[in-house]
Amino acid sequence: MASKDEKPQKLVAENRRARHDYFIEDDLEAGIMLEGSEVKSLRNGKANIAESYAAVEQGELWLINGYIPAYSQAKSFGHEERRRRKLLVSKRELAKLWQGTAREGMTLVPLKLYFNEKGRAKLQLGIAKGKKLADKRATEAKRDWQRQKARLMRERG
Repeated sequence: MASKDEKPQKLVAENRRARHDYFIEDDLEAGIMLEGSEVKSLRNGKANIAESYAAVEQGELWLINGYIPAYSQAKSFGHEERRRRKLLVSKRELAKLWQGTAREGMTLVPLKLYFNEKGRAKLQLGIAKGKKLADKRATEAKRDWQRQKARLMRERG
C-alpha cells in the first residue's frame, strides 16, 4: 500500500526489464505531451514502454518508440501508435540529462508511465548505464542469496 508521503498513482506501463539490463543511477519525473485519443487509450491501461528510450535532440527531450495503441472510438481523430512524443522537464533537469547522456555508456531509460494524483500522464525516466553479462549474473546471484537467506530465517525463527 502507499505510504503517507507517497502520492496515489495509476500505473499504466512499467519497464521491468530496465532494472535487469541497466544500473539505474538517478531518476526523475517528466510530463508527456499527448493527444486526446492517446490519453483515452492510456486510461484503458494498454501501453508499452519496454522497447522505448528517451533522447535529448535540439534542446528538447523526446520519447522514442513508445507504444500507445489506437483508441477505437476516436475514428478519424486517432493518433500514430509509435510516434515521437515530447517530454516536459525544466531547463535545469534537461541540462542534467544532457550531461548524463554525454558521459560514456549512459542512456535515458523509461521506467514507468502513470497518471499522477491530478490525472496528468507522467513518465519516470532513469539515467542508466548498461550492464555487462557478468554484472547481470552477479545481480541475479545476490538476489537468489537474499531470497534463500530470508527462507532460512523464516524456517528457524
